[in-house]
Amino acid sequence: MSVTDMPPRLVIFDCDGVIVDSEPPLLEFLRDEFARFGLNISLHELETKYVGGTMATVGDRARAAGAKLPEDWQVEVYPRVFEMLRSGVPLIPGIEAAFDALDAAGIPYCVGSNGPMEKMDVTLGAHPAVFERLKGRIHSAHTHGVAKPDPGLFLIAAESMGVAPEHCLVIDDSPSGCIAARRAGMRCFGFDPHGDGTRLIAEGATHLTDMFDLPRRIGV
Repeated sequence: MSVTDMPPRLVIFDCDGVIVDSEPPLLEFLRDEFARFGLNISLHELETKYVGGTMATVGDRARAAGAKLPEDWQVEVYPRVFEMLRSGVPLIPGIEAAFDALDAAGIPYCVGSNGPMEKMDVTLGAHPAVFERLKGRIHSAHTHGVAKPDPGLFLIAAESMGVAPEHCLVIDDSPSGCIAARRAGMRCFGFDPHGDGTRLIAEGATHLTDMFDLPRRIGV
């Protein structure tokens, strides 16, 4: 049996769009925010061209497209994003069942996200039972100083759990996350529940449409 046929020894989950469904309100926020500064952009374009980066890279892309963002935008925008998210964001359907199956199989899991810890404290903190399961196993690009598509964030997560990259599986919903997984030498499921996963498949991921299906797909 090859490594790719075996259940993983560690599953690394992205946070936004994979554990919590925070992307719809965030995309609407960014659409309205960029419009304030002269850039009118659709939700579809935001999702396909901006999702998966840090707020700094999102701001850089918006400036390159014509947004007249203040120099310190990526700093001052976070408190407003946190306030917007405090109204609550739902869990991705099936994520708790996936965690249950991994626990039952003795397969550890953790989080590797480009988002800041403060943001995850808000989004995950709204779901105490899930947040408790992940405490001590949440890795933020802001904490470690390395962001996807650089593989470093996933490699740090794997090292912290004592698992070699080839035995890890990444679940991510952005091209940057899939690129990071490929560069790290890790298998990747590209989570796209509403589309055909083309952007993620192009970066070497296997399409995953339903989190309820994850246990079956990994053989647990």
